Amino acid sequence: MTEPWLNGPIEGVPAHLMPVFHSFAQVREDLARYTEGLSTEDVWRRTGSLPSLGFHLRHIAHSVDRLVTYLCGEQLSEAQIATLKQEGEPGASLEELLAGVDAQLSAAEAPATVRGKPNSKVAGVQLGINVPYSFASPQMSGDDILKNCLQLGISAVELRTQPVEVFLGAPVDLVHPPKSVTGGSAASGAEQLRHWREKVSMEKVKEFRDKYEVAGVLIEIVKVDGIFNMADKEIDYCFALARGLGGRAISTEISHKEEDLKRLGQFADKHQFMVGYHGHDATNDPNQTATLESYDTLMGYGKYNGINLDIGHFTAANYDAVAYLREHHADITNLHLKDRKKNQGDNVPWGQGDTPIMAVLQLLKKEKWPVRAYVEYEHRGTAGAVAEVKTCFDYAKRALA
Repeated sequence: MTEPWLNGPIEGVPAHLMPVFHSFAQVREDLARYTEGLSTEDVWRRTGSLPSLGFHLRHIAHSVDRLVTYLCGEQLSEAQIATLKQEGEPGASLEELLAGVDAQLSAAEAPATVRGKPNSKVAGVQLGINVPYSFASPQMSGDDILKNCLQLGISAVELRTQPVEVFLGAPVDLVHPPKSVTGGSAASGAEQLRHWREKVSMEKVKEFRDKYEVAGVLIEIVKVDGIFNMADKEIDYCFALARGLGGRAISTEISHKEEDLKRLGQFADKHQFMVGYHGHDATNDPNQTATLESYDTLMGYGKYNGINLDIGHFTAANYDAVAYLREHHADITNLHLKDRKKNQGDNVPWGQGDTPIMAVLQLLKKEKWPVRAYVEYEHRGTAGAVAEVKTCFDYAKRALA
């Protein structure tokens, strides 16, 4: 077998990076060759005190991620440190482990690290991601989120307010209260955060936004948790924050209370700023808004009330996402992409469920509707959140080819 470096230059790769890319190609070939035919039991078998092959495969993948971080002059994130501690945990198959290695090598080779700013618009369809949720790290900082997006070549995000508020100076324990905080303590914390929001200056919001935009990542949607429990001034603050970040809409979960939807719809109309309501799949649960009728109802409560359509949940509720998108595309702020089974089925790796991801993306490509399509990583992958997100984006790109 001819070693990769003997095959000559790789098109599009700068000369000074060529040895690295050739090494990555060699790693892929050698791992595939020397692990062929091994079972999961073989992969995780230990000899004496020596680590298993499974550990080494995980370590290769995550070491590449950590080395890229160091090369960029940055410190490891909390998520990367947590992953480091989990490398020896058995269970993943050989196929999953090799996919994890390939995903991290591919992320290191991504255009964002070689040619400058990221671009995740494919065939006219803007792909993006819901963060920090999809990186499985709720307390991830704005800097770490941006670093991951650049590593993956992602140029658009739906960003939750929490990392922005911490950047603006909000006390971390108020933005991310421990689960043990309940009752009166929780109410007191919410009141303190309310006072902070009413007094905070918006001047640093531009600094946060500029950092993302200079790097090539647009904050298109701002996700606000708990908005229905907020006081009027807090809600005004949320709209000002979203606009200041460059957002085109706010997204939030759907309340099952009619008065909540009417009230927020009035604020959306006042600010002339879209709100995309995110539904779920339990159509028989009165505490969830998931039926087609409920979507129609909430859009009647305000000109700027719209839908953040999660096509995975929509499919799990046995609805047709393609047909709904075709009929209501003008009311949809953005899509969440994930793969689920029908009949309230589980989240599964993309391509293994019933969600028509490819058909939806092809429809956006054909019709040229300005509907954003954001990855929301939820299935139980084993390669680590960043690597799993990379796999999802590769799937979406193939779907749009």
